[in-house]
Amino acid sequence: MTPTPDVLVVGAGMAGLTAAHALAARGLRAVVLEAGADVGGLVAAGTVGGYEVDLGAEAFALRRPEVLALAEGLGLAVERPAGRSWVWAEDGDAVGAVPIPAGSLLGIPANPDDADVRLAIGPDGAARAAQDAHLGPEVGADAADLAALVRARMGEAVLARLVRPVAGGIHNADPADLAVDSVAPGLRAALAREGSLAAAVRALLAAAPPGAAVATTTGGLFRLPRALRDAVVAAGGEVRTGSRVTALRRVAAPGPGAGERAGASRGGSGADGAEAAIWEAAVTGPGGPATLRAPRVVLATPGGAALDLLRGLVDVSDVALPAGSAITHVTLAVRATALDAAPRGSGLLVPPGAAAVRAKALTHASAKWAWLAAATAPGEHVLRVSYGRPGERTDDVEPALALRDAATLLGVPLPPASLLDARVVARAGALAASTPAHLAQVARLGERVRALPGLRVTGAWVAGTGLAAVVAHAQAVAGEISQ
Repeated sequence: MTPTPDVLVVGAGMAGLTAAHALAARGLRAVVLEAGADVGGLVAAGTVGGYEVDLGAEAFALRRPEVLALAEGLGLAVERPAGRSWVWAEDGDAVGAVPIPAGSLLGIPANPDDADVRLAIGPDGAARAAQDAHLGPEVGADAADLAALVRARMGEAVLARLVRPVAGGIHNADPADLAVDSVAPGLRAALAREGSLAAAVRALLAAAPPGAAVATTTGGLFRLPRALRDAVVAAGGEVRTGSRVTALRRVAAPGPGAGERAGASRGGSGADGAEAAIWEAAVTGPGGPATLRAPRVVLATPGGAALDLLRGLVDVSDVALPAGSAITHVTLAVRATALDAAPRGSGLLVPPGAAAVRAKALTHASAKWAWLAAATAPGEHVLRVSYGRPGERTDDVEPALALRDAATLLGVPLPPASLLDARVVARAGALAASTPAHLAQVARLGERVRALPGLRVTGAWVAGTGLAAVVAHAQAVAGEISQ
């Protein structure tokens, strides 16, 4: 008979796998239940043009150390991107790409008078941004969202031409919907300390690891969830795909006097409750319906599924999940020797309202990552063209459109005959913005969940977007529930 696990982890995305791995390091056996056919969630892989590449998230931020340490601890090699990033600019008849200023954070320049900043936002925009140095630190200090902060300190041009395409492209949301403290931790504190937004950015950049702000695992970021899965199994745990948890309840633990102990646990401490009662999960899977029990449960599903399971256990009536916009990535394998020179470096971002293209971003993946550059045949390239802003439809996006947009953005002819293969991946509402209101709701929900012994919730919808936030939160949750 299979022994009762120490922990049930619901969801095998990066949050669930990270939590299970951290629990295993503490000597706890986890069974991970994933409704889908594969692990990784938004970190997914696929084959395009004969190359196995990332079809979901492709990199992680280095502003926090957790993901880098996790990857290296699993024995994975890590590499930084090559080439600069660009931003698309349309100013009257002047249409083209300009480099993203090297010294910037989410598009906020560390030096508004830098030549690349002036090129991107024009002399008038640069003059307005330079006023930041003469404003008191109280200006914008109370701004909860990124757009309000940037507009107050540096003006509309910096927001529209740099921050909106850069921060919006990273987080798939308008900066007005991004909580400053979530997407740029420490920025407001640095503003108060340094006296200007530019100086605050310089301080945060100086404290960050040298080199690129992001990295990936050599061979593709998808290798990270696979390595986590293998490590969990090697430690004695299980990862079951095609296994959907449909209900969750707390029942009396087996053994003499279990009923009395379970009743007492409802108001007790986490440790006492974990010994007095047990969690029971109803699961549908390849073998039909089943019931699994464990003293601890970590919910690491997307927000909607987590709230469905929590409903009836805690009050979730005041939690309204932000509506994430639909996004579509089109990965293209092309043969075009004109791309050998990487004319737009690692890729470029497009601000909202661009007339020349519908795309919001392009990644020249085989120029950005050394591992993929080494894998591709001479003259062949892998591009990713991304679509989907808040309120925009993406269900009509197809490879032909992506190829045309790529040619425009890269400034290189890409006729239909240059296309070797394509893969379209659409995700509906996968990345919801971490708005200030949502963060407050999540904090209240977290307090209610912590009152239930042996239950915790993690995932991007509570941790914030980006692997750095997700991994750190999942590891913290594993530490809490293991005590």
